[in-house]
Amino acid sequence: MKQLMQKGWKPVLVLVLLISIWELSSRIFQVPSWLLPAPSLIFRTGVEDWLNYQHHILSTIRLTMIGFLIGSTSGIVTAVMLHVIPALREALYSLLIISQNIPVIVLAPLLVVWFGFGILPKIIIIALVCFFPIAVSSLEGFRQTDRDLLHYMKMAGAGKQQVFWKLEWPSALPYVFSGLKISATYSVMGAVISEWLGADQGIGVYMTMASSSFRTDRVFVSILFVIVLSMLFFSFIMLAEKKMIRWKPEREE
Repeated sequence: MKQLMQKGWKPVLVLVLLISIWELSSRIFQVPSWLLPAPSLIFRTGVEDWLNYQHHILSTIRLTMIGFLIGSTSGIVTAVMLHVIPALREALYSLLIISQNIPVIVLAPLLVVWFGFGILPKIIIIALVCFFPIAVSSLEGFRQTDRDLLHYMKMAGAGKQQVFWKLEWPSALPYVFSGLKISATYSVMGAVISEWLGADQGIGVYMTMASSSFRTDRVFVSILFVIVLSMLFFSFIMLAEKKMIRWKPEREE
C-alpha cells in the first residue's frame, strides 16, 4: 500500500496537467463547446444533469452485471469442459478461436432480428464480449499446472476429481481472475454498445441523444461514467482476487 501511495501520485500529476492544458486551451483559443467543451463545463454538466441521467447509469450497471455473470460463468464452464475432455478440446478449441474474428458489432443487427429489441440481445452481446477472455485464460491456467505436482498426486493415488479440485483449479485461479479483470472492463463497453441497438434507457442511450443534439459536454459525461464504472468493476475483481488467492506470492518491485 505504501509503495502504491508513493508511485500513485505520478499518473495523478500527469492527469491533472493534461486537464489543465485542456482547460487553458479551450479558454485561450475559444473553442466552441459543441466541438470540444472545457473540463469545467463537463464537470458542471455532470453535476447539474445528475437527475436526468442517474436512471441511465443504474440501467447500464444492471445490464452489465447480468451479462458479465452469464458470460463469465459460461466461459469458466466451457474451459473446464474443454480441459477435462481432451477430445472436446481438440474439436472445439480452434472453432472457439475462429469465432472471435467476428466482431460483436456485426452480430448485433442479427441478434435484433432474431430476438427483437428486448433485453435478451443486449445480454447476449455482453456475454459474448466477456466469454472469450475468461475461457482462454482459464484454459491457459489449466495448462500451467505444475507437472511435478501432478505426477506426484497421480503416484499417490489421487483421482481425477481430487487432482482437479486440489491442484489444477487452484493453479488456474490467477489466470481465471486475469480473464475476469479483462472481461470486467469489456462488459461495460459491451453494455453501452448493446444499448445502441434500440434501448430506452442506459448510458448508451444518453450518449446517443446527446450526440444527436450536439451536446458534446453530455457525451463527455457519458464517457467519463463509462471509464469510472470500468475502473470500479476492475477494482472489485482485484479485491476479490486478493481475498481468494492468499497463497499467491507478491511481486517484488
